[in-house]
Amino acid sequence: MSVDPLKLENQLCFPLYAAARGIVKLYTPFLAEVGLTYTQYITMMVLWERRQVGVKELGAALYLDSGTLTPLLKKLEKQGLLTRARSAQDERHLVVTLTPQGEALREKALQIPARMGECVDLSAEEAGTLYGLLYKLLGQMEDRQETAKLEQDRG
Repeated sequence: MSVDPLKLENQLCFPLYAAARGIVKLYTPFLAEVGLTYTQYITMMVLWERRQVGVKELGAALYLDSGTLTPLLKKLEKQGLLTRARSAQDERHLVVTLTPQGEALREKALQIPARMGECVDLSAEEAGTLYGLLYKLLGQMEDRQETAKLEQDRG
């Protein structure tokens, strides 16, 4: 008996997709308390780590294209959480900087990871294995995209 290659439950992509949607849904009430969507939250996480980052680097860190990132940054800027300005070194580049209000939001968000941890029942070992596998998969996808881009540039 052969395995049907088009059966939904046989696809690697489906449980990844469904789990990602489920995780984002679990985050929603916690993020609502701090006035952020999930995508805004991960954007702020990068800014809390780096304080200032180029838009291109931010998009790469979050796996977001400029069409998604630009309106997102505009909303966060309107909320007073960040500023966007041209780089003094190269005016072609836009730089995003965390504001004091954005920094203050970090304190309110500190409890979110622990609260999420209570929602997901994985042992430390299981969580470590999952992280390792997901980042391995991300690395492989990045390598394939880089190879495809090099081939496209040559062609």
